[in-house]
Amino acid sequence: MRKRELKNMEWGLLIVAIILSTIGLIALFSATQEAEYDEFKKQIIWFVTSIIMMVIVMLINYETLVKLSPIFYGIFIILLIAVLFTKPVNGATSWFDIGAFSFQPSEFAKIVVILFLAYIISKIQERYVEDINRPIKLLIILVAVALPLLLIIKQPDLGTAMAFCAALAMMLFTAGIDKKYIFGVIIVAVISIPILYKFILPEHAKKRIDIFLNPESDPRGSGYNIIQSKLAIGAGQLTGMGLLKGNQTQLGYLYPKTTDFIYSVISEEMGFIVARFNDNFICISGNKSSVYSKNS
Repeated sequence: MRKRELKNMEWGLLIVAIILSTIGLIALFSATQEAEYDEFKKQIIWFVTSIIMMVIVMLINYETLVKLSPIFYGIFIILLIAVLFTKPVNGATSWFDIGAFSFQPSEFAKIVVILFLAYIISKIQERYVEDINRPIKLLIILVAVALPLLLIIKQPDLGTAMAFCAALAMMLFTAGIDKKYIFGVIIVAVISIPILYKFILPEHAKKRIDIFLNPESDPRGSGYNIIQSKLAIGAGQLTGMGLLKGNQTQLGYLYPKTTDFIYSVISEEMGFIVARFNDNFICISGNKSSVYSKNS
């Protein structure tokens, strides 16, 4: 690897990523005992694969990746269409099963769409920065996001869809979009959210929101997992009950432990302090990244 890449590398970000991955692996080790450490083994393979991919991507000029983004974008649009014809998993057609591995194209599509948006915005602002505020130019950007967004909603995967919207908003804000558009979107959102909730949002999505706000309304049904996760966090207190010693984790009250509720596993067995460190590490790395970009 060239010295220039090593010098410009954000080592703090890499260290944070490794620490977070290590905490995740420890939590998975504890959460997958009864499953013969299946998810834990897969995660180790993905961790090693990710390190290799990181080194490869570092050796490629980022401008080259952006120039190739239209090709990647087309490939992932095809994958997002193809995944709709796969067998549903937990009610969503989001996964390709490849042997022992599962592949979710929408996760990789996040990176590809961000690269493609960077490509489009840079082309739009090539002559004048203010061109980003021209309605036709904005429409091009919105269409580029709308296509993968609608395909992901179709799966349905509303959480990932929201991540696309957040990425678009941040990129447009950074590109210098006029404040009138920002205020316009806020007004439309305030008006449309109640309407969407009442008339458009599917019943299962409404129920998830209702249960999130009031899990005690269905303690033995949809609210069960949230209540158990709260019990796990409370049992762990500040320092945790100890690895492999969590009541909710080891006695099977938390399910599924290896996905959304892995944070509850961390809180119960490693403590609230470690769980908070996860969030703090992410915030610190994000802030450092911003500082580096301003000073570079």
